[in-house]
Order: sequence, then C-alpha cells, then structure tokens
Amino acid sequence: MSSSTATVADEGVAAAPRGRRPRAPRRDSKRSRWAPLWLISPAGIVMVLVIVAPIAFLVYTSFTDYDQRSLFTGAYDAVGLQQYTDIFSDPDFYRALALTLWFTAAMVLGSVLIGVAVSELLTRLGTAMKYIVTVVLIFAWGMPNVASSQVWNWLFQPGYGIVNWLLKQLHIFGDTTNLSWANDKWLALLCIWLLVVWQAVPFIALTTYAAQTQIDPAYREAARIDGASERRIYFSITLNFLKPTLLLITVLSIIWDFNVFNQIWLVTQGGPDNATATLGVWTYMTAFTSFKIGTGAAISVVTTVLLMVISAFYVRRLLKSGEDL
Repeated sequence: MSSSTATVADEGVAAAPRGRRPRAPRRDSKRSRWAPLWLISPAGIVMVLVIVAPIAFLVYTSFTDYDQRSLFTGAYDAVGLQQYTDIFSDPDFYRALALTLWFTAAMVLGSVLIGVAVSELLTRLGTAMKYIVTVVLIFAWGMPNVASSQVWNWLFQPGYGIVNWLLKQLHIFGDTTNLSWANDKWLALLCIWLLVVWQAVPFIALTTYAAQTQIDPAYREAARIDGASERRIYFSITLNFLKPTLLLITVLSIIWDFNVFNQIWLVTQGGPDNATATLGVWTYMTAFTSFKIGTGAAISVVTTVLLMVISAFYVRRLLKSGEDL
C-alpha cells in the first residue's frame, strides 16, 4: 500500500465520530415485508384451491338439500340446520359413531403395540437379519391400499382362501373351507382389523426403531450395573425416552384409523347389513349411494369436528412433551 493511500485512510478513520458505526445501506422495508408472502404464494394458492375451497364448499353444502336432482339441474334450497337435526336424530349415526370409536381404539392399540414389539425385535437382531426384516417392512408399507385389500380378499376368500385352508388344517374350528368372513360381523371386523394393523405396523416399527437408536447406551449400562432387569430397563428407560415418539405415532394413528375407508369398503362394503359401516363408510353410502349429498356433507363436518376434539388431547400432550425436552 502506498503512503498516500495509507494517509487518506488514516484521516478517514480519524474523521469518523467515535462510538458510531457506519450506516448500513437502506433497504426497501416495504419490499422486504412482502417478500415472504410472494415466496409462499404458489404453495398458498395450491392449498386454497385444493384444501380450503373444497372444505368451504362442503360446509356450505351441509346447510342445503343438495341431492341427485341438484347434480343435473343445479337447483337446491338452503335448509339451515335441518341436515344436522336429521343426523342427530338418526339411530344409524350413533351406531356408526360407536363402531368408529371402539374400532379406532382397537386398531390404534393393536398397531402401536405390535409396532413397538417389532421395533424392539429389530434392536436384538443381527445385521443381516435386520436388513431383511427392514426391507420386508418397507415393501409391506409401500403396497397400495387397493392392492393389499384385494390380496386380503383372496386370502380370506371362501372356497380357495389360504387362511380358511390353514384353519382347516388345525382341526380346531372344523371344516372352514367355505367360511365367509365378510358375511359375519365379528369375522369381518377381525379381517379388517388384521389388514389395517398389518399396513400400519411397518411405519410404527421403523419410526420407533429409529428413535430407539438415538438413546444413549450409557443409560442402559448404568442400569445393568445397578442390577436392574432387562424388563425394568425397557419400561423405565427405553419407553421413557420414546414417549414423544409414541405420542406422535398415536396422534397420527388416531387420525388415520378414524378415517379408514378403503379397507372397509373393499373388503365388506359396510356389510353385512351395515355392521361394518363406520362414519366414513356411512358418509359415502349416504352421499354417493343414496345421493343425499347435503346430508353426507353434514356427516363429514360432524366427523371432522369429532376427530379434532379427540385429537386435541393428544396434540396438547405432544406439545407439552416437546417443551419438557
């Protein structure tokens, strides 16, 4: 650096007031304020068109007598709360609600318990067997609902179903070759329960196993040194660390299982005699079989509100658990 340049720089520094930093270039505050909105606008427009607008139309339709005639003529009348009054005075609503609640609880409980058990099994397998089980779980999880439900129908098909053949070989239930699972309420529910749990276990097992691998082994080693049994270690240490993950899995399972439709419709179509018609199936049958679209929209709104109320407790626990970490 030349002496003249250094002198000019020193004079500039000396001339600057002490304790004052150079001003940053002024930014256009208005542009910076609107920039985030412009960035999220494409996704926001898609969400409005795909989610918000259909929901708003659904709520609006629930206050009308929209039916098959309206599909062709476009004519319908506003009926206020009449659709909701009819729903809450219909015994089928309470039957479908009771079936949905306890069947959802059974599916969530079964899938979570079996999924956690499989995740614990993964921690005890060797490397080769662990990869094999993981690949099998991923393939089972990745199978589409329609395809897996159709395969389930073949497995439980009367006459040539492999499940009926295996039961016959046990010589416990007699000749089950022509047993029709879909024509008996409890057998149909058991068949659907097995299908839903089979589809849910891979996600729960892999998610829980990933959470288990993050637990510091030092905690288990310290417990073993203190003389704790493996059972005590699992319930006192492992499950304690898995609480946030299990809460999240439970919330997601409640939402998914409460809205189960494909498996029920493809296996039994709500039969026999609507014995397996949950709220989702009853909504579909009301709106698209009986073409009482306004009533079906009202049932959908009520179902959504019920699901939000049921999930609110678990979501609150989940957020509270996250704050405690």
